[in-house]
Amino acid sequence: MTTSASKNNAQAPTKLAVYGVGNALVDMEYKIEDDFLASHDIAKGHMTLVEADRLQALTEALHGFAPSNSSGGSAANTIYAVQSFGEQAGYACKIAHDETGDYFMTAMRDAGVHVDASAQVEDGTTGRCLVLITPDAERSMNTHLGISATITTSALNTDVLKNSDCLYIEGYLCSGDDSTELAIAARETAEQAGITTTLTLSDPAMVQFCKDNLVKIIGNGVNHIFCNEEEALTWAGTDRLDIAVKELRDAAQGLSITLGAKGSMVVDANGQHEVAGFDTKVIDTNGAGDIYAGASLWGWTQGMDAKQAARFANYSAAQLVAAYGARMASPEAYRALESSYPRN
Repeated sequence: MTTSASKNNAQAPTKLAVYGVGNALVDMEYKIEDDFLASHDIAKGHMTLVEADRLQALTEALHGFAPSNSSGGSAANTIYAVQSFGEQAGYACKIAHDETGDYFMTAMRDAGVHVDASAQVEDGTTGRCLVLITPDAERSMNTHLGISATITTSALNTDVLKNSDCLYIEGYLCSGDDSTELAIAARETAEQAGITTTLTLSDPAMVQFCKDNLVKIIGNGVNHIFCNEEEALTWAGTDRLDIAVKELRDAAQGLSITLGAKGSMVVDANGQHEVAGFDTKVIDTNGAGDIYAGASLWGWTQGMDAKQAARFANYSAAQLVAAYGARMASPEAYRALESSYPRN
């Protein structure tokens, strides 16, 4: 494994609350109708990996629609949330020296997230994701990983990881063998250093088609898994959530399972708890699970127990889905969200 404490755009903070490992993408969000999905054979509500030619064809088909761009990537959104809520966070990823990569790096650095300078390389193109939002607020994602598909263990700064409180692994890394090895290396390094290990299952398609690699990433078990209800049910091959919870408890000590408008369920050593959601007008569900994880991780750093952190995470997700975009408008918007949170 290659380690490099010197691979910094600036000196890393003395201590990180969370170190994330995942893909780096720029999201391009389009408001479309359901018939566009049908006519272009797009799986509604799921993430589909596409090659460059397919991405180009869809982009051309969307000519005339005005996209809204934002830095993205599931774990990147979560890490951005942790940093913006007020804790130090870092991210291991791979992007290219192109306009899209510069856009991604600037957004992360401006928020204060530590990203190694070597994450940005000269060759290739930075990953992009076409996020198609239908009138029911559902998001369907077509992702071209670009240079992120070539990420390896060399992206991992083990010195920075060892000086962190928590590791957060993006489940999308299970889609490639090299990226799976990166996730495994990160988990093993964290375990050896006594650092909390957390993982998001990311998408039902990852669980359905890449479960073997997810199992490798999890190893003998992680401390906590984040997922939504569909991902949990897919993991266990059942339509009963209680069975899915039992199966997932073999892979993690704790669970956070989002349940849409109903809120979420958290499972830990103290039992199983359903935490009610908050009323909201849903406009765009993109990024809801990401901010949920980020708010939960941040809540733990503030001394919240599982139920308290889940309640804050439910509130955060409810605020995010009321507007377009996988992130809040700015780091200040996250802090305003935290200030407006009804604690009683």
